Amino acid sequence: MRRLLLLGVTAFCLCALVAADTQPDRQGDKTFPEKDGVLQLKKGNFNRALRRHKQLLVHFYAPLSGEGHRVSAAFEGAAAELQGSEVTLAVVDVTKEKELAKELNATGPPTIRLYLLGDKHNPVPCPVPQSSASILTWLKRREGSAADLITDLSQSEASEELAVVGFFKELDHEYVQVFYAAAIDLPDVSFAVTQNNEVISKYGLTHDVVLLLKKSKLIQAYKMMPQTSKEELIVFITVYQMEPVTEYTGKTASQILSSPVLNHALLFVNKSAEDFGEIYSAFNSAAEVFRLKIVFVMVNVDEPRNGRLMEYFRVRDFEAPLIRLVNLTNHVTYHLPSDTLDVETIKTFCQSYLEGKAKPKMQSEPIPEGWDKKPVKELVGVTLEKVAFNPNKTVFVLFYLPYSQESRGLFPLWEELAEALKEQEDVVVARIDASGNDINMSMQGSYPSLCLFPALYAERMVVYTGKRKLKDLVKFVNKEMEKAKKDRVKEDEDRRKYMEAIKAEEAKKANESKDEL
Repeated sequence: MRRLLLLGVTAFCLCALVAADTQPDRQGDKTFPEKDGVLQLKKGNFNRALRRHKQLLVHFYAPLSGEGHRVSAAFEGAAAELQGSEVTLAVVDVTKEKELAKELNATGPPTIRLYLLGDKHNPVPCPVPQSSASILTWLKRREGSAADLITDLSQSEASEELAVVGFFKELDHEYVQVFYAAAIDLPDVSFAVTQNNEVISKYGLTHDVVLLLKKSKLIQAYKMMPQTSKEELIVFITVYQMEPVTEYTGKTASQILSSPVLNHALLFVNKSAEDFGEIYSAFNSAAEVFRLKIVFVMVNVDEPRNGRLMEYFRVRDFEAPLIRLVNLTNHVTYHLPSDTLDVETIKTFCQSYLEGKAKPKMQSEPIPEGWDKKPVKELVGVTLEKVAFNPNKTVFVLFYLPYSQESRGLFPLWEELAEALKEQEDVVVARIDASGNDINMSMQGSYPSLCLFPALYAERMVVYTGKRKLKDLVKFVNKEMEKAKKDRVKEDEDRRKYMEAIKAEEAKKANESKDEL
C-alpha cells in the first residue's frame, strides 16, 4: 500500500512538471525576462526555454562588442515581426553567463544558433545578420525551396545591390540544391531563379549558370559543374559582392574579416598624397588578377580611426605607401620589399606569396654571426634597444630599407663614418634593416633615418637632419657627446642622491626593527 501511494505521488509530480512546461508562460517576466520581445536567458532558465519553445533562435553576445550591439538591434527588429510565430528570439550575455557559454561552446565572436524541438546538442548555426531582414530571410529560406526564388527578374536586374540569379533548365537538378543551400547561408544577398530563355540569351550564356547582376549589368558569371560545392559558390559570390579593392572602414571591416578568402593584401597609403591615384590604380589592376585568391584592402593612414589596425601591423604613417600580405589563419605577415608599387611589382609579390616563395616579415631577424666585429655593427630587432640604450656608449644608427636606392647610397658613407670614429671606443656606428625588423621606437620622418642615442641613462634619441657628408656627421656626433656629458653629470648626481635616500630609508627601517625587539 505504501509503495502504491509513493508511485502515485511520483506520477502526479511528473504530470505536473509536464503540464507546467506545456502551459503558456503565466509567470511572464519572472520566468523568462524579456526586452523588446527578446528573451533574456541565463543558465537558470536556458533549459526551460528550450523545452518551452519549438524554435529558439539564440544570440550569444558581448554587450561592449560593436558587432554584438548591431546584431542585438537586428534581433529586436526581427522579434517584432515574428510575434505569434513558432520562432522565439533570445539572447545570452556571455560576459555574465560564462559557465553557460563555455558549456555550449559559444565563447567566440557573435554566435547565433537555432535550437529545434529542445535539442540542446545539435543547433543550426545562423549566419551573422546585417539587419532584421536578414534574420527573417534566413528563417524563410530554411523552410522553403528553390521554387520560392522564381521571380520577375526586372527588379533584380535594376537593383543597386548585387543580385544572384540562377538559370536552370530543371529545378530538381542537384545544381539547384547547391544554389539554394548557398542562398540560405547568404541571407543578406538577393537570390532569384529563372527558367526564362530570353533572359539567358540576353547575356549570351547557356543553362545551369549563376549570374551576378547589378544595375542591369552582368558583373560575373559562374558555370555550375558536377563537382561545384556550396562552399565554392559562396566564395565566388562573396568575393564579387565586394569591389576589387575595398577600403577599410568601420562599415566594411566585418565584410572584409568574414570573407571566406583568407589571404589579404593591405595597401597602407595616404589618400591625400600626390601619387595616390597612380598607386591605387596599380593595386586595383593587380586585384583583378587575383580575385578568388586574395582580398585586396586599402587602408588610409591619414584616417585616425585606422590607428589600431596600423598598430597591429606595426605600420607608421610616414612609412606609407607600403603593402603587407597576411593569412587570417596563421596571421603570418609578408612585406613587399620594394619602394616601387607598380602593377608588375605587386603581381610578382602576390604570386610569390601564393607559391610559398615570399619571406615572412618577422619581429626580428636572426642575429648575424660576428655582427659586432665589423666597423659598422649589424643590429636586428632583439639587439637594437640593448645596444642603442647602453648608458656608457654613444650609438649612431642608420635605419634603412634594403630595397631603397637612397638607403643603399648611404652605406659607403656609413663605413667612412665608422672608420673615422674607430679610435673612440665609447662610440658605436651601426645600422638596422627597418623592413625586416619591428622598430618599437617613436620614429620621425621616412627611411633612411639617421638617429643618435646619447650615452645617458635616459633613453633619448636625436634624429640627424643635417647634410649627409662625413665632416657634418662627425661634427654632429662630437657636439651631441659634449651635450650628453653635461647631462650625464646631472644624471649621476641625481642617481647618487637617490641611492643615498634608499640607504637612509633602509637604515631607518633596520633601527625600527631593533627597537621593536
